[in-house]
Amino acid sequence: MPEEKSLMDRSWDLQRKIEERTKHVGKGRYGRVVKMARKPTGDEYLKTTQITALGLLLIGGLGFLIYWLFEYGSKYLVDAFK
Repeated sequence: MPEEKSLMDRSWDLQRKIEERTKHVGKGRYGRVVKMARKPTGDEYLKTTQITALGLLLIGGLGFLIYWLFEYGSKYLVDAFK
């Protein structure tokens, strides 16, 4: 029966595997993008947050409008054509 590895040996093996996988991160297809990436300025972050919030509100409003039309709008349409 093969001897079981200790917890320490298994953790070192896992560490080596992780290091081997991440060794090529800056050299592949996405290496240039990763090297060019930078932390956004406060103004860039604020504008991105505002645009994202506006998009969420517009999509949410459109979804609510569609829901409202299907739920309550049919009553108004039926009454309009009586």
